[in-house]
Amino acid sequence: MHNQKYIALIDCDSFFVSCERRLNPELNGLPVSVVSGERGCVISRSGEAKMLGVPMGIPLFQAIEKFPECIYITANHYAYTKISAQVMKVLKDFSPNVEVYSIDEAFVDFTGLTKLYKMNYYELAKCLQKKIMETAGIPVSIGISRTKTLAKLASDKSKTRSNHICLAGKSKINELLRHTEIQEVWGIGRRLGIKLRGLGVRSALDFVQKPDWWIKAKLGKNGLVLKSELSGCMVSPISSKIELPKSISDTKSFLEFSSDLTFLKNELAIHVHDVCSRLRKIGCKCNTAGLILKTKDFVTLYEKTALPAPTDFEFEISRTVFPLLEKMYSSNVLYRSIGIVLEDFAQKDEEQLTLFNENANREKIENLGKSLDKLEKKFGRNIVRTGFVNKNVPFKQGFLTSPKEI
Repeated sequence: MHNQKYIALIDCDSFFVSCERRLNPELNGLPVSVVSGERGCVISRSGEAKMLGVPMGIPLFQAIEKFPECIYITANHYAYTKISAQVMKVLKDFSPNVEVYSIDEAFVDFTGLTKLYKMNYYELAKCLQKKIMETAGIPVSIGISRTKTLAKLASDKSKTRSNHICLAGKSKINELLRHTEIQEVWGIGRRLGIKLRGLGVRSALDFVQKPDWWIKAKLGKNGLVLKSELSGCMVSPISSKIELPKSISDTKSFLEFSSDLTFLKNELAIHVHDVCSRLRKIGCKCNTAGLILKTKDFVTLYEKTALPAPTDFEFEISRTVFPLLEKMYSSNVLYRSIGIVLEDFAQKDEEQLTLFNENANREKIENLGKSLDKLEKKFGRNIVRTGFVNKNVPFKQGFLTSPKEI
């Protein structure tokens, strides 16, 4: 157990939609939904879109037919990542202890900040909302309580309040739990929620009132951890340590189905660059690369292979995945999307160096990768693109390298 603290969960409101509104203020007040791709589904909705009844996850073609008055925008994850970084920087400047939970959520340790800023917890939350809006242009909801699990519940409740702030101190924890259905608890989910409801546990308060032996019998040790967190005793502290992801992927549906191998290679090159750029940002390299191909008929093909050496560089990964593409490709099949998946990561500082010329070549490769990132940061995404020349499908920007160079 850890000393009593006050934890805040900062959750960006309808994050992808909020990002699009920051980029285009004319969308403010209009029903907007962000979709995963031209043939994808709805992944974010504005309040106005929710009022229309647009459900999360509905395929785009069905959404357009049922809710034609809504505006549909294809997701721009590159822009969302940049705006997310701005939000997280505000949080890290505000508190020394921040745990980034996802692209649009972070836990912030508020303990001691009341003395530092000479504000109470509500004023701290209002101040943080203002700083994030002024810096990143994104509205946020904030829940504050004694543990991360309770802060998550408070954050969910805050979305229904006009000020988008919910404080659940020691005296208000039971009230929060009483008004929280068991399936809404972080870590329970729908299936387990149905099981617990069948056992008479309908609210989070019902759960914490069960004896330890009962909870351990039904949920094991994790159930006891959850009970402690819901009771206001922190078991899982905030950790600012960056955990390496299990995988990094990038994929996108084509505007039109294609069986053109050159087109597929060019699209794959774009995805390889995107994942390599993300690898360099988190300071690690990968050992495994996989290729995803999806046919017109929604058949998904996937194959992965080990890389000759850990890398975060486009050309080295391309040398491995392009032969995979040629192996999986059939000229008689129409494809709807292609993508890349990287796995098995290691921090750069853990890499074992070799002798002589190979290290010098490795340094040149790393410098080239950094140069690509600097160019994109200054001039925009895909200002430099690598690919295969196809006279029928010319590139409109950047430069091309020959297949031999790749």
